[in-house]
Amino acid sequence: MTPPVPTDKAGFLQIQNLVKRFDSVTAVDDVSLNIGKGEIFALLGSSGCGKSTLLRMLAGFETPSAGQIFLGGQDISQLPPYERPINMMFQSYALFPHLSVWENIAFGLRRMGMDKDSISERVQAMLDLVQLQKFASRKPHQLSGGQQQRVALARSLARKPQLLLLDEPLGALDKKLREQTQFELVNIIESIGVTCVMVTHDQEEAMTMASRIAVMSHGRILQLGSPTEVYEAPSCRFVADFIGNVNLFDGHLSRTEASESELTTPQGRFTLGHGTSHPLGMALALAVRPEKIQIDKRTPLAGSAETANVVSGVVREIAYMGSYSTYVVQLTDHSVIKVTQTNRSRNHEGDIVWGDTVYCSWGTQAGVLLSS
Repeated sequence: MTPPVPTDKAGFLQIQNLVKRFDSVTAVDDVSLNIGKGEIFALLGSSGCGKSTLLRMLAGFETPSAGQIFLGGQDISQLPPYERPINMMFQSYALFPHLSVWENIAFGLRRMGMDKDSISERVQAMLDLVQLQKFASRKPHQLSGGQQQRVALARSLARKPQLLLLDEPLGALDKKLREQTQFELVNIIESIGVTCVMVTHDQEEAMTMASRIAVMSHGRILQLGSPTEVYEAPSCRFVADFIGNVNLFDGHLSRTEASESELTTPQGRFTLGHGTSHPLGMALALAVRPEKIQIDKRTPLAGSAETANVVSGVVREIAYMGSYSTYVVQLTDHSVIKVTQTNRSRNHEGDIVWGDTVYCSWGTQAGVLLSS
């Protein structure tokens, strides 16, 4: 048996070389992670990427084909679910429809054999935590989606798990309620101090709630980092394209110096304000987020570091989103880019409209070089 891993050095939850195969299909492919105590960690990826299978192995619902899972220094890889100090909250909430809110929260405590007074005290504490004291006697169907979600969370936390697993925790809520509930959920989890691993395909949800994100594809982790790191410095084309919107310019490295690089593309030559270790002539892509690009009907002033890179084109589409607008611009080589601009004024006279010829520019620090 492998000796316990010291948690002070390696993290509270350790996932070591975890593999899960279903016949000839590898759903999780050699994944290793260290997650700190009290951390809210997100597994982010599209459907079928392996994130839910990984979560189910943590819960004990799936047995690893290879690898180990340590929680607090203990190897739990082969323990059945009921012996793991872990609770999982499902997307459907799985509340008992015939039981009240109070009884739903108490259900797991009764199964533990807790005495009546302790159950009453714990349930009341959970109701206070999720602010549902007034709804204790209601049945789940008498609650809103957000309230049901908080009941499910209270029930998951009532047993004081060492690890809380969330499977698409806000997927059943509408957009406005989901945005509101994201912050409530984080505040509740942080107030308890429980370590949390959540699975989501919603990048906004992951970036709002998690301190770190692992982006998964085809069973592997492509990038691990903070929301800022993953968004601003994607490690590859998939991550750049999956997290938010991005414009990709394919070309080859035509110049590199200590403080500056140049990429030659069909759309023009673009300058970056840093050197690179890539060899000259290598095929690369420049990734530029839509909000990093300025758009104007006038030609940008030459010599400005903020407008060092310029392309021109014709506006083909405009999406007005209230706080911002997105412009789809067809460039002279017929490729298309997106530009996002904040709507700062209520007066839209003189604004860019369909069919306008525009100039799109960005600074030398706005883009990231990626291997093609």
